[in-house]
Amino acid sequence: MKQEGERLELVAEARDTLGKRARQLRRAGLVPGVLYGHRFDAVPLQFDGRVLDRLVSRIGGSQLISIRVGDGSEPEMALLRDTQRDVITGQLLHVDFYRVSMTERLTAEIPLMIVGESPIVEDGEGMLLQGITVIEVECLPNDLVDAIEVDLSGLTELDQSILVRDLAIPAKIDVLTDPDEMIVRVVRQEEELEEEEELEEELVSAEVEVIRARESEGEEEED
Repeated sequence: MKQEGERLELVAEARDTLGKRARQLRRAGLVPGVLYGHRFDAVPLQFDGRVLDRLVSRIGGSQLISIRVGDGSEPEMALLRDTQRDVITGQLLHVDFYRVSMTERLTAEIPLMIVGESPIVEDGEGMLLQGITVIEVECLPNDLVDAIEVDLSGLTELDQSILVRDLAIPAKIDVLTDPDEMIVRVVRQEEELEEEEELEEELVSAEVEVIRARESEGEEEED
């Protein structure tokens, strides 16, 4: 993996070990993956596990990656679409890359990056309630950005919020997320605790309903 400016390059090899035999690759320090895309036949690949893990841990779904298969091929531009890890060890098991055409618009998620400090939160009078952390966008691949900043310094009063509509979005990017979605809001500390308690009550009620439904199914089977 190397970085040229803001462009990352990843070297891969074509993979012919499929299905359960992929365990052999992982034992050898390799990670199986696939490169797929619109009007593009899916290609099974394998990557150096350590190199791939370092890359995956530092990028999001909006950063373009140049994937070169072997030494002589032309690189393909792609976005990281999905990763699978072992739930116990955290080992990277599989990756999906989406191959993009630089002349076709695509949809992607851009992470929101919190910057600045809210004076009322710093004073201890309010607390920050966070909503969504990414927005869905549509644009050409070259117009993607790594993150969109959310500046908290303008939040000077309780109940003030920042919505998607308030973001400074580059002109060539169309936002697909609801403009009224909340990103952050300043609330009293007691209010945040109340909202957490209400959420917990909703989760408990939903669990009870699931248990009752399962008990009802069991009674019907006995009848």
